[in-house]
Parts: sequence; C-alpha cells; structure tokens
Amino acid sequence: MKIMVIQGPNINMLGLREVGVYGLMKMDEIHEQMKIAASQNNVELDFFQSNFEGEIVDKIQECLGIFDGIIINAAAYSHTSIAIRDAIAGVGLPTIEVHISNIYRREEFRQKSLLSPVCSGSIVGFGPFGYHLALMGVLQICDQIQKIKEQQNQQNVKN
Repeated sequence: MKIMVIQGPNINMLGLREVGVYGLMKMDEIHEQMKIAASQNNVELDFFQSNFEGEIVDKIQECLGIFDGIIINAAAYSHTSIAIRDAIAGVGLPTIEVHISNIYRREEFRQKSLLSPVCSGSIVGFGPFGYHLALMGVLQICDQIQKIKEQQNQQNVKN
C-alpha cells in the first residue's frame, strides 16, 4: 500500500514558527515517526511539501493510479483553496485532512475548512500525533475498500 503525505505552506517551518501553537517538532521529525509506523504496517510513504497552491494541486492529481490514499495538511490553504478541494474530489482517493492545532479554538477565519467536505476524515488539534492518527485512519479506510473489492470479485466469479 502506498500513501502520499502532502504538507502545505509553512509546514516546513515547524519547530521554529509559533511554537506555542504548533510545538517544537519539525516536519522531518514528524515524517520520521510516520515512517516507523508505516514500516510496522507494511506501508510505503512518500512526502511532499510546497508553499505553492498549484504545486499541491499537481501533486494530488499525480497520486491517481499510483497511491492508495492521501494525508494532507494544506495549512492555510485549507481555508481558502477551492482548487485543492476540487483536486481532492477529482482523484477520489481516501484522503485524511490533518491540522496540528485545534482550528476551532483559533481565529474565526481558520474555523472553516473547504477541504473537510471532500475528505474521508479530519484530524484536528492533536499536534504532531495527528499524523499518526491520520495514517491509521487512511489504512483502515483502504483496508475496507480492499475487502469490498474482494467481495465483489468473489460475487462476479460466482455469477
């Protein structure tokens, strides 16, 4: 199973910026922890970070036919990007949205995610551990999809 982890603007600055909100853990440290959990679950992870909306849209589209699911922290674009929302909806892959901070305890403009309605689920406010929760969530969803496909194949063989 292959999962793409997409990080949006300023996530590359984790551990340095607003540590009272986002904590001290750096993006690369989060990725290293995710790799450990992925290896324990026979999952291959790829990572991508960009501060540019169009590059994020391109990466989501590139996932189609290659990856089984997506974990995305689109950061500020979560609240503004119809393009990223449309890309997620367009590829139809199980996608989990992650926010390190609790967006519902922050400024009003951060409390609405345009991405949530097209994602399989959202993990909000658990700090860096949210990525682990997202990984477990996308694995469960992909496992369910695989079982449904197997049942359909068995039905087709019987018919």
